[in-house]
Amino acid sequence: MLTAGVFDWPWWGYVLVTLCLTHVSIAAVTIFLHRHQAHRALDLAPLPSHFFRFWLWLTTGMVTREWAAIHRKHHAKCETVEDPHSPQILGLPRVLFAGVFLYVKEAHNPDTISRYGHGTPDDWIERHLYTPLHKLGVALMLAIDVALFGVVPGAIIWAVQVAWIPFWAAGVINGVGHFWGYRNYSCADASTNISPWGIFIGGEELHNNHHAYATSAKLSNQWYEVDIGWLYIRILEVLGLARVKKVAPRLRLGVVRPEVDSATLQAVITYRYDLLARYGRSLKAMYRDELARLADGAQFKGLKCYLTMDAAAVPQELRTKLDALLARSGALATAYRMRSELSALWERSNASGEQLVKDLQDWCQRAEASGIRQLEELSLRLRRYVVA
Repeated sequence: MLTAGVFDWPWWGYVLVTLCLTHVSIAAVTIFLHRHQAHRALDLAPLPSHFFRFWLWLTTGMVTREWAAIHRKHHAKCETVEDPHSPQILGLPRVLFAGVFLYVKEAHNPDTISRYGHGTPDDWIERHLYTPLHKLGVALMLAIDVALFGVVPGAIIWAVQVAWIPFWAAGVINGVGHFWGYRNYSCADASTNISPWGIFIGGEELHNNHHAYATSAKLSNQWYEVDIGWLYIRILEVLGLARVKKVAPRLRLGVVRPEVDSATLQAVITYRYDLLARYGRSLKAMYRDELARLADGAQFKGLKCYLTMDAAAVPQELRTKLDALLARSGALATAYRMRSELSALWERSNASGEQLVKDLQDWCQRAEASGIRQLEELSLRLRRYVVA
């Protein structure tokens, strides 16, 4: 009788229902908490918004304002000591297996909540139920699971539901997603795409794409990438229950501008990640050529990934080896140095628009006069960028 509930299914039936229930929680986190609340990438109609809020209260006990504030601070302070959950600072095991405790700790920081928690729900039900009684929902979910599936299956299903988001979102995405995977974009942080198929964790697997374009409602940017969260958003949009506000800019190329102007500068800033990705591929191609040219090129193997990093991020023992390689290859050294000069254009917030245009003009002139084919091609390409 301990296993008796409204439903009496074989073991695989309980597994399927558990996967379905936890996937609803994943959808609620990625659509409502992450893309809608934290980043304002889309608007949600009251019906899905209230459903997601209720479901998250029932299955996770998370407070919307706290979650949004902590996540916004993560983006603002990414990979620094102020980042609430950076594996680069705290270590992967701690974030992976104790990520939820890092959230709880940061939720008790009033400065974080007041500074980053603006614009989240503040209606009657939030003030009187979801926030002050946030643990009640999880207890209610236990009672519902036991009533529906029986004591033993219900308790197991409930335990999986409660642990699902802390492990996969707070642990895997915040941990592995800043430690291991592939990168489409050379962001200043260590974010990675864990998998090109964002299905199991609602599209959040595409974490590097998200950090490159944080306010985009769509996380898949390459033709082979899948973001199931975006599919759900599009379905809601077709039903009139959502409105997408922003997605990552789609690259447009026109004719080569005869002169670099303010429109060129704006386009370069807009498509900076495409430019850096192509620049990185060019540097790596030049690196392979240099290793083949040098008689003792084998001693410089293993440096490829560091060519697209800031010098400060390269370990000291490899920095010495990289400097030795650059000293023996004028073309590679020039391309390496000019990458830093180019990226500085959109990092210099104190420079005027006129000065930045002048700096970009100078960069293009030097690139096209360098005699280095890769730099010439990059200069001509960025002069073709067009912003819609």
